[in-house]
Amino acid sequence: MSFDSISDRGLVILGCGRMGGAILQGLLQGGLPAKSVWVITPHPSDWLQASGVHLSTDLPDNPAVVLLAVKPQMMADALSQLSTMRTGDTLFVTVAAGITMEGYARMLGDQTRLVRAMPNTPSAIGRGVTAIVGNPKATAQDLDIAQELMSGVGQVVRLENEEQINAVIGVSGSGPAYVFHLIEVMAAAGEAEGLAPDLALQLAKATVGGAGALAEQSDETPSKLRENVTSPGGTTAAALNVLMDPDTGMAPLMRRAVAANIARNRELGK
Repeated sequence: MSFDSISDRGLVILGCGRMGGAILQGLLQGGLPAKSVWVITPHPSDWLQASGVHLSTDLPDNPAVVLLAVKPQMMADALSQLSTMRTGDTLFVTVAAGITMEGYARMLGDQTRLVRAMPNTPSAIGRGVTAIVGNPKATAQDLDIAQELMSGVGQVVRLENEEQINAVIGVSGSGPAYVFHLIEVMAAAGEAEGLAPDLALQLAKATVGGAGALAEQSDETPSKLRENVTSPGGTTAAALNVLMDPDTGMAPLMRRAVAANIARNRELGK
């Protein structure tokens, strides 16, 4: 990665918990100089203190980018520390869920260049996927910079409008929890059929992880991959008859789950 656009003026990270820390690690590993980074966090980890970034020091007046990685309920208080940056040409990139661009406009002013980024938890191991979208003041270069920042923790996709973030949260943002639950119920089903708990869990984890990797790397569609392991009238087909039932199977269940997720996200955003 090339960080010429931010190395000189600097990057400020507000909050450095699991997600902020993962992003920072990806940036440093990608070649961003530690001396170009300022981090504001009340409880820096041992790793962060040894990373070489600026901690508990005066901030640059006009950094290239401010990365907002604090919890939504703490955002207003946290942004009060950055009052001098609101009137400059700093790009704000936020990974906080639940706060809309309208909300940021109230806190930062409607002239601020802002990109919302929605990563998911596999970002912590560099296998995440992040959706980004800019406000009306954000330029094409701003989106390029945001994509560069977030590519250190996985894939990045661009959205057409902010409203699509709700669907992103419902599918990829919360999606890891759905997959973790799938592992839980697969292991429980194996245990119910006589497998030892540890063995059932090992099989479920490896199966979901391996199938996901195959789906991501294969040129074939998930439907074709499913057909490849399903013999007509065989054991897999018998199980799929249950899972693909149009009324009680996984498809209608997942549609209800994602719809419930989106409805709750809209409630929280009001």
